[in-house]
Amino acid sequence: MRSIHIASWIDSVGRPTAATFVILFSLTGFVRALLITVVPLSAHAFLGDAQLVSVLFFAVSLAGLLGSLAIPSLVHGIGRRYVFSTGITLSVAAAALMSIGTMGWFIAGMLANALSIAALEVALNLYIMDHIPRRQLGRFEPMRVFFAAGMWTIGPWLGVWLHANAGPEAPFALASATSVLTIIYFLYLRLTENPAVATARKPPPNPLKYLVRFFAQPRLRLAWGLAVGRSAWWSMYFIYAPIHVVNSGLGAVWAGAIVSFGTASFFLVPIWSRIGRRHGLRRLLIWGYLAAGLTSIGVALSAGPISVAVLILAAAMAGIIDAAGNVPFLRAVHPHERPEMTTVYNSFRGVSQTVPPGIFALLLKAFELPAVFVAGGAAMAGLAWLCRYLPRRL
Repeated sequence: MRSIHIASWIDSVGRPTAATFVILFSLTGFVRALLITVVPLSAHAFLGDAQLVSVLFFAVSLAGLLGSLAIPSLVHGIGRRYVFSTGITLSVAAAALMSIGTMGWFIAGMLANALSIAALEVALNLYIMDHIPRRQLGRFEPMRVFFAAGMWTIGPWLGVWLHANAGPEAPFALASATSVLTIIYFLYLRLTENPAVATARKPPPNPLKYLVRFFAQPRLRLAWGLAVGRSAWWSMYFIYAPIHVVNSGLGAVWAGAIVSFGTASFFLVPIWSRIGRRHGLRRLLIWGYLAAGLTSIGVALSAGPISVAVLILAAAMAGIIDAAGNVPFLRAVHPHERPEMTTVYNSFRGVSQTVPPGIFALLLKAFELPAVFVAGGAAMAGLAWLCRYLPRRL
């Protein structure tokens, strides 16, 4: 029986099943997790000031957001298969550029990384909607987050540890190797597009047309806003938590460990998912956003090691929100509009990585670093109020 089970599992990861996309998301997530703490700490080492780091992340994220607007044309012109391959190529290039050790190449690598993330997110989400039935999406999202949790728990600490003990180039080399492994597995899968929604047969869409169409639908508009808030909180955590930990007197390796402790909250996603299925995702999201907001404010109200502990607790509360993942969007989008609406929806990542550093750059001109957590917490509490407008049967 055991050999039959193993053979069945091996067969499932070689076909476009839920296991297939869990693996793809985990591999691409590991690449990001390896560098998620290394990049802000390296930027802080180059610039020496949290406010300047905010300006850098704002500029790079804005350029990446503008560049990602070309992704719809790429999907329609060359297909999502080649868009995914392009994203992996950019990922390898980003790691190589950031490993050179000069500020100019480091910024170029950050930009390539931002474009890579946008391309991979769009392509993977389109493949998921082609191959995962709508009724299974509510179960797939928690499973995806849970299995990615291992990567995000190990990656931030491992990246900083390699940087400190194996050389500055080590985490970037491992990220490149993982990206190469990802494209090999992707090519092995030979994923196909659903003919009913394949975009290559249609003319490229008018960006303004589908942008207006997206935000004219209240459920899509709300799903996008909530996704922006969720992703913005994690962007804040990944950029400013390591700096806060170092400023609190702990070393860089501890900064990576704290980020890993925070992302370990993803392991609780199955528990939150079961609670959400029992009591409703709407209620779960209301309490998740509110708890994350209050604990974030608590970081600013405490000091030293206590504030670091509260920071980890805030990440655990933010993990509640990830139990729903992208379900509000996936349940709201019409099948015939998937490619266009997915492209607009995925702009939440670019917006969430662009707007917060811009706001925090202005905020840090007048206040100290803890003010960032006050602003982030207040925003999450406001989103808890907006969650009341989600469908009760979500």
